[in-house]
Amino acid sequence: MALWVDKYRPKELSKLDYHKQQAIDLKRLCEQQDFPHLMFFGCSGAGKKTRIQCVLRELYGPSAERLRNETMNFTTPSNRKIEITTVSSNYHIELNPSDAGIYDRVVITDIIKQIAQTNIIDTNGQRDFKVIVLTEVDDLTKDAQHALRRTMEKYVATCRLILCVNSTSRVIPAIKSRCLGIRVASPTHEEIIGILNQICQKENLKLPAELARNIASKSERNLRRAILMLEACKVQKYPFTNNQDVPEIDWQRFLNETANQILMEQSPARLEKVRDRLYELLSQGIPPDIIFKVLVQVLSKKCEVEVKSQIYEFASLYEFRMQMGSKQIYHLEAFVAHFMSIYKKYLIQATEMMMDMDE
Repeated sequence: MALWVDKYRPKELSKLDYHKQQAIDLKRLCEQQDFPHLMFFGCSGAGKKTRIQCVLRELYGPSAERLRNETMNFTTPSNRKIEITTVSSNYHIELNPSDAGIYDRVVITDIIKQIAQTNIIDTNGQRDFKVIVLTEVDDLTKDAQHALRRTMEKYVATCRLILCVNSTSRVIPAIKSRCLGIRVASPTHEEIIGILNQICQKENLKLPAELARNIASKSERNLRRAILMLEACKVQKYPFTNNQDVPEIDWQRFLNETANQILMEQSPARLEKVRDRLYELLSQGIPPDIIFKVLVQVLSKKCEVEVKSQIYEFASLYEFRMQMGSKQIYHLEAFVAHFMSIYKKYLIQATEMMMDMDE
């Protein structure tokens, strides 16, 4: 049984629930013969992949939805074997090259070369080119991005690229200039509430207005998260009530507990335990930038104004280093250690001031 987030995902551009003018523009773009490289960018949960799937269906018809999972093998110059999981049809292939880590450049050059040099299996297809969908392009190394720029020029006659990124600031200008940028803004709270009500109508459920607003607020304009929260509420308790608790996502609750542990004790022993929890989050596939963002938000909310300015200052430094480096855990741990140092110093000074006042 499919989750609601997959069960009610729109499959056609005409059935998208928001950004409808953008859907019309994409439909017109698909009707043109000169189809460009595309770059979809926006926050997580805004609907980038949904629109990419709708574009593929518009280009190739329902056959683009006949997907198969495959594992492709790549060999690095040092003869190291790399395996990448892909999702593909007769007309397109989707993969995340950043899964290869520092060897992402090998994946980029080999996969585009393989796809570009093979013909489309189904000759009844509407287009004479294949599409390569690359996700999390902003996480690629600079070498891989430069290799991508070169290959997308060389094989433009036989394949098109659709890139999916969260932030264009980490994509080199040479790639951005060769793609048509399409910004997918996060849905508003009202749009999320409308979609939640539509899902409940299809499921023959009655959703109280207060609960819908609460889910939309806690989702932080992430539609995928909002639908998952709605289904979790249904499993937890039905009929719904206005004051029903909205369960947090497991990893988010785990991360909030980690932040609270940092605030409770600042010591080498506690830092070692926090490092293990950060490793656990990374091993479960939680993006390091999301971990960093939530940590900064939770820690800064519980600190005084004097400390907040210092937190934001060195948080920006370690986040920049994390984006430039390859081992995210080093920079996450360094941020936590630096925060512990500043917060411990603040607590000592506050205690001394209280003692002076008492005297």
